[in-house]
Amino acid sequence: MTRDVYPLEGLLLERKSFKAILPELSAAREAVRQVGLFAPQLGKAHGGAGLSLTEHARLSEILGRSPLGHYVFGCQAPDAGNMEILALYGTPAQKEQWLAPLAAGKLRSCFSMTEPDLPGSNPTWLGTTATLDGEHWVVRGRKWFTTAADGAAFAIVMAVTEPDAAPHARASMIIVPTDTPGFRLVRNISVMGEAGEDWASHAEVHYDGCRVPKESILGERGAGFFIAQERLGPGRIHHAMRWLGIAERAFEMMCSRAAKREIAPGKMLGEKQIIQTWIAESRAEIDAARVYVLHTAWRIETEGQHEARDAVSGIKFFVADVLSRVLDRAVQTHGALGVTDDTILAWFYRHERAAHIYDGADEVHKASLAKRILRGYGVRA
Repeated sequence: MTRDVYPLEGLLLERKSFKAILPELSAAREAVRQVGLFAPQLGKAHGGAGLSLTEHARLSEILGRSPLGHYVFGCQAPDAGNMEILALYGTPAQKEQWLAPLAAGKLRSCFSMTEPDLPGSNPTWLGTTATLDGEHWVVRGRKWFTTAADGAAFAIVMAVTEPDAAPHARASMIIVPTDTPGFRLVRNISVMGEAGEDWASHAEVHYDGCRVPKESILGERGAGFFIAQERLGPGRIHHAMRWLGIAERAFEMMCSRAAKREIAPGKMLGEKQIIQTWIAESRAEIDAARVYVLHTAWRIETEGQHEARDAVSGIKFFVADVLSRVLDRAVQTHGALGVTDDTILAWFYRHERAAHIYDGADEVHKASLAKRILRGYGVRA
């Protein structure tokens, strides 16, 4: 990270272009392959490093210290999650065509679930459909915030295939190559003034009658919601530990600024009690959040996702709150410098506000967790 990743951040901020630093990123990825840590979360049988969930969680915090870390190590979202579900539910042909090159970093993928016209907080309510026409699925619908669609080789699309089934059994996952006629990347969505490009982007996609072979379904018909939940559990561990990596780096920058910034001749910013309070609170919050996430990862491994679902909901909103507070304190400690692109803080501040929204809005997780707790007390919430 120190030798090959952090130096690239300056290039990213200077050139304001992810594509412009792809040659340097490719060289850094090769360095990771040489030490055997590319695709660390994926089993060795599928070409990954074979780390356990708790092992990868620790690594994810280190990688999260840079916006480029996970990409360089081949475990970036959404590819990491797509690798996992292809490994679990893909057919031998799907694994050969899509998983093997994805795990090797030879291509990228995207995941199309969120829609502009329906709430992402209700994943069972989808407008996108896939209907069988002979030997093909025909996919129609609009998606947005399809991360990394720009330059992706294929999409995994959540679409309704069983319209008359129960809400949690209506959708399936369909693999749609992005060169399929009818696949249209409408735009890279501007997020707080930055549209992004290539992997570092979020797209609006129109599936205008995309015809793909019926063998393109991933898993069983109607199992899309179940597979998505399998994907999101470990994914939230990855995200939460990545957020803690960001928070830890922001904390270090805050402490360094407080120790070096003079506010009057011979008087340092760190002598102010409010700064000391922010530093103390941040240290305790990061450490508490880390233990919470690692304990949740351990529970997923030892008890299964279903038994750990309360903790999975808890870490999502708890760590997002810690991240926001620490980042805000770090920006404030840096003063005007904190909102410029002279440091990495503003980049994190822009892009990680969405931590409270993606993978389930914080409010939804809080409500779900509270309802499950209250049922144990006889409350029919």
